[in-house]
Amino acid sequence: MSFGKVAVLMGGKSAEREISLLSGNGVLAALQKKGVDAHGFDPAARDLFELKRQGFERCFIALHGRGGEDGSLQGALELLGIPYTGSGVLGSALAIDKLRSKLVWQASGVPTPAHEAIGAASDLPAVARRLGLPLVVKPVNEGSSIGITIVRQAADLEEAYALAVNYDRVVMAEKFIEGPEYTASILNDAALPLIRIEAPQGNYDYQNKYFTDDTKYICPCGLPAPKEAQLAALCLKAFSVLGCSGWGRIDLMLDAKGDPWLLEVNTSPGMTSHSLVPMAARADGISYEDLCVRVLESAHVG
Repeated sequence: MSFGKVAVLMGGKSAEREISLLSGNGVLAALQKKGVDAHGFDPAARDLFELKRQGFERCFIALHGRGGEDGSLQGALELLGIPYTGSGVLGSALAIDKLRSKLVWQASGVPTPAHEAIGAASDLPAVARRLGLPLVVKPVNEGSSIGITIVRQAADLEEAYALAVNYDRVVMAEKFIEGPEYTASILNDAALPLIRIEAPQGNYDYQNKYFTDDTKYICPCGLPAPKEAQLAALCLKAFSVLGCSGWGRIDLMLDAKGDPWLLEVNTSPGMTSHSLVPMAARADGISYEDLCVRVLESAHVG
């Protein structure tokens, strides 16, 4: 199909700018290779109204984090009447807010680890007693594992909070699930093959996500087919109840009993050489270039 003039939105002002530029440049090259009239566009350097003035007819959102993945950009594009990829305003805003997305999941019967918001006045030892150790302390509205600490001793909670609050004024503590980590990629509202992630020392942090070859990605994931299908269905439900659509990725853990615990949704997943959605797509016979085109095909307004 003809897409007209396409803007690949990348960069932005969030803490994930560096990764967004890697993702966006990969998508841009792929779309151009497929003959799409695609151009890079950094909202940190250019006014969004230029999209309309310069005749862009569709946007591929390769922005990560706040200002690109939180519903604000999606609302602006809807006002401009320009179709965009990924979830709409509501789904984007809910998914990036880890606290509120968990509230929706809990109300919908989606299993997610016990958690609570913490602040400067919180009794951190009491939080550790209520939730149990180890804990994960994280900024509520950041992605790419930025500002996250796995805390195994209550005495380390204060330092973990101090790190997380540098990235977001809202911080949460979450029960750490001991067990294998998986991710479910979603494309056009269908699940791609699950990927099992084995990071060094079990720490899938920013460095191990994007800048090391030591992390192992296993796809097919090794689970029995019925179990993988069960997890895929659960992830599709979790995606849907948040109002998400189009494409995205859900991270989850299995505990010692094999029970799933969903962690978070990414509505504008990474598209770098180390990223998981392209990896899952390849396992399903979809090239990186074709994946980019399929995502672009799903662009919508509202």
